[in-house]
Amino acid sequence: MTDTALKGMPVRPDVESLDLRPSQKALDLREALVAFMHEQVFPAEARYDEYRAQHGPHDHSVPPVVEELKAEARKRGLWNLFLPAESGLSQLDYAGLAEITGWSLHLAPEATNGQAPDTGNMELLHMFATEEQRTQWLEPLLDGTIRSAFAMTEPEVASSDATNIETTIARDGDEYVINGRKWWTSGASDPRCRILILMGKTDTEAETHRQQSMILVPVDTPGVRIVRDLPVMGHHDQHGHAEVVFEDVRVPVANLLGEEGSGFALAQARLGPGRIHHCMRALGAAERALALLVSRAQQRVAFGKPLVEQGTIQQDIAESRIAIDQARLLCQYASKVIDTHGNKAAAAYVSAAKVAVPRTALQVIDRAIQVHGGAGISDDVPLAAMYGWHRAMRIFDGPDEVHLRTLAKREVR
Repeated sequence: MTDTALKGMPVRPDVESLDLRPSQKALDLREALVAFMHEQVFPAEARYDEYRAQHGPHDHSVPPVVEELKAEARKRGLWNLFLPAESGLSQLDYAGLAEITGWSLHLAPEATNGQAPDTGNMELLHMFATEEQRTQWLEPLLDGTIRSAFAMTEPEVASSDATNIETTIARDGDEYVINGRKWWTSGASDPRCRILILMGKTDTEAETHRQQSMILVPVDTPGVRIVRDLPVMGHHDQHGHAEVVFEDVRVPVANLLGEEGSGFALAQARLGPGRIHHCMRALGAAERALALLVSRAQQRVAFGKPLVEQGTIQQDIAESRIAIDQARLLCQYASKVIDTHGNKAAAAYVSAAKVAVPRTALQVIDRAIQVHGGAGISDDVPLAAMYGWHRAMRIFDGPDEVHLRTLAKREVR
């Protein structure tokens, strides 16, 4: 290596960031959350699945067990843990708790009011909303009485580049008029969804990253039309991933979030911690998949001995453990950098985690599917649904290619 190359080696955030120990409060909450998962959440999964099966994939009503779990979580002090202003936790503290909720992705995040996209929307409202907007929308979201959706992605453009967005937000006196088509508006099909945070263009002549704005659009506003729910790899989620059309939708100027032209910056602020939360929940899913893999390998006998005694299976188990622990450390480090240096300083580490974690989760889930044989691709075990969702994770919140591009450009600089 030449001297010039050595001089170009990057300096990482200071060594104190390597202290990845959670607070005592986080450790206590972890113990309470693990107990909640085993005593309440896992036993409730069968009731949730039974309700969804009875009502069909296109029904988005809420299984009653969800509200029961929410009430129990609040009673146990496991509520709004994701928001430091509410919980008093750091991002590093919450990372370990988010992972545990990933053990049961359909139930545990919502039971603790830590489900996407509501958490990201609440973070946006907490940081940028006016007092009136907070009272009208943030407070009921924090209370868990309503849900929300985030309308950014569009079917006609490459939404991995948010500057491509074509939806228009035009000022007309005391109102904004919105026209456009969105899809993958997660949560919009849920009957409790009351508010959409929409990103569109307010000024096509402005500098590229100052053209976009965010605005609050109540779901029942005339001109808002939910066209359909999109399945994820054939699976329809309860809260839905909707395609939504906005035709001459009028909302008051007071519904603007932040200021005109701040939409791109707001989107980046929303996605930083949110991406880490997604990653940690994905690691929780990977842990569950590994537990299922080990259990199946211990119980299943082939060619005269349990599968766990086969060398290839032992290798799968070991490789899975190594990959999960590596990915977890990356997430914890990114969380610590957010806590100590802010979202901007952590951007590269968040991008690295966003690429590494879904890859890891998919590898582990795939190994678990293989060990389960035919059962692994059925709905008798949760692995097939887990695989579909975590494959989608390589696309949402920025596809792998965008994050790899970000990392490469940083290294070149």
